[in-house]
Amino acid sequence: MTDNRTNGITVAIDGPAAAGKGTVAKAVAAHFGFAHLDTGLLYRAVAAKTLTGMDPEEAARTLAPVDLEDPSLRSPEVAQEASKVAVIPAVRAALVRFQRSFATRAGGAVLDGRDIGTVICPDAPVKLFITASPEVRAQRRFAELSGKGIETSYEDVLEDVRQRDLRDMSRDQAPLKPAEDAKQIDTTEMAIEDAVAAAVALVEAKRG
Repeated sequence: MTDNRTNGITVAIDGPAAAGKGTVAKAVAAHFGFAHLDTGLLYRAVAAKTLTGMDPEEAARTLAPVDLEDPSLRSPEVAQEASKVAVIPAVRAALVRFQRSFATRAGGAVLDGRDIGTVICPDAPVKLFITASPEVRAQRRFAELSGKGIETSYEDVLEDVRQRDLRDMSRDQAPLKPAEDAKQIDTTEMAIEDAVAAAVALVEAKRG
């Protein structure tokens, strides 16, 4: 799962919703000039199509890059549906090949999601698990949604976070959990700049 032709490596970043993994992944990719893939968007894009009445498996098979640009992908409704379609084996199988192909590109790649280090890229030289308490993650997501003008309450967002955690961690197919050799970064009381610095240092150590 690695390609060192330009000293690039594969970085696998996992973690629950709103823990900061996406922010860390983007920053690490930008720092090293690696390509970045938010794999959660793949499932959100499938979910968005499913909400229009399309069969989940068909939605996964026909997914196109333009589908990842849909502004509705960040809505609570799509997020809930995404964790539902993600438990469907046929959907996961349809998206695995795309993710693994992305991970092996020359120049390095950073992928963030929920099963990158455990299933998609088990041989990645750098595996990170970004986490934070449900309450702090709910506060972050509530602020994000409020900033976009989406009406909701902190209590509803917290319940949504807890439901997603339960569904993601208890599913039969690729449950959310740290890879055995993943380095954990808890951002509950950590500034995002410090989390990024810690991640960059870990990648630097592996690149040599």
